[in-house]
Amino acid sequence: MVNVAKLEFGIETFGDIVANEDGSLKSAAESIRQIIYEGKIADQYGINVIGVGEHHRPDYSVSSPETVLAAIAAVTKQIKLATAVTVLSSDDPVRVYERFATLDGLSNGRAQVMLGRGSFTESFPLFGYDLTDYDDLFNEKLELYGQLRQEKPVTWSGKFRAALKNQEVYPKTEHGELETYIGIGGSPESIIRAARSGYKVILAIIGGQADRFKPYLDLYHEAAKQLNMPVYPVAVHSHGFIADNGAEAVEVAFKNIKANFDRIGLTRGWAPMSREQFDNETKVGSFYVGNPETVAQRIARTIDLLDLGRFDLVYGAGNQTAAQRERMIELYATKVIPRVKEILQAKAVAK
Repeated sequence: MVNVAKLEFGIETFGDIVANEDGSLKSAAESIRQIIYEGKIADQYGINVIGVGEHHRPDYSVSSPETVLAAIAAVTKQIKLATAVTVLSSDDPVRVYERFATLDGLSNGRAQVMLGRGSFTESFPLFGYDLTDYDDLFNEKLELYGQLRQEKPVTWSGKFRAALKNQEVYPKTEHGELETYIGIGGSPESIIRAARSGYKVILAIIGGQADRFKPYLDLYHEAAKQLNMPVYPVAVHSHGFIADNGAEAVEVAFKNIKANFDRIGLTRGWAPMSREQFDNETKVGSFYVGNPETVAQRIARTIDLLDLGRFDLVYGAGNQTAAQRERMIELYATKVIPRVKEILQAKAVAK
C-alpha cells in the first residue's frame, strides 16, 4: 500500500529550448537561466525534487546538469537536486562522484545522482567511446562507482579506465554517501542489475500503459530479496503538461510533445506520432495531460497501481514558452499534488 505521508513528487526537464511568445526560440543560455528560475519557484511551492537531464545536441540546452543544479542550489533551500540522467557510460565515475559530492556539500546534502546508460548516444563519440561497448561500459563503470560511493580507499582495475590503487577520492560527503538512483527503461536485465547493486530505481515510462511495467517492479522486489539487498520505494518519471483549461493543455502538449518525439524519431526510426497515438497516451498511456483534476486522477492511479514512492513529471517537452512552463509547475504543486494525496488517502481508508 502506498505510504502517502512519505510519497515524493518531482519535476524533470531535459533542457528543451524555451520558446518566445512569438514562436521564435530563446538561446541555450536563456533556456538554462529559465531552468534555474523554475527550480527556484518549484522549491517555493514545496516540490520535493528537480531533475535536469544531460544531452549533447542542439535541441537541448544542458550538457552539464550538475553545473545547472549548483546554480539552483544557490537560490533554493529544500528541493532535492537530481540528474535525469547522468550518462555514466561515457563519463568517468571518479569525476562524477567528485562533482556530485561537491554539489552535495554546497547544497547541504541535497544532491541526487541518477545514473543511466543513455538513451541518446551523442556523448559516446564525443568522448571517444565505441558504441559496441555500450553495455560493458555501463557495467564496468557502475561497479567502480559503487566502490567510490563507500568513500573509502579504492583499489580497482578495468578495461576502459586507468587502474586505481588504494586511491582516496575527494571531497567526502557529510553523510557518508551520495543518494543514487539507476534510471531504467524497463528491461529485466536492468532491473536485476539495479537490485544486485543495491541502488534505488527510477523507471522511465515514456510510452504505453503503466500496467505493463508492474511485472518489472515485482521482479525488482523479488530479485532484491533473493540477493539480500535493500528494497527501496520505486520512482517513475513520465511526460506531461498541465493547464487551467483541459482542451488547451491537450493542444499545447500535442504540438510540442509530437514535435519533440518526431524530431528524435528521425534518428531512431520511429514513425511520426499520430493524433490517435497521442490521444491514446493522454487517456490511458504515459502522457499526463489535461487540467489539474484530470492529471491528478491519472497520476494517482499510476502511483497506486505500481505502489510508488515517488512520481516525477517531465515538463517542458518541446518548445513551450516560459509562461506555460511556469504555470504548469504552479498547477502541479498547488493543485495536482494535493489532489493526488487526497485521492490516495481516500483509497487507503477505503481498503
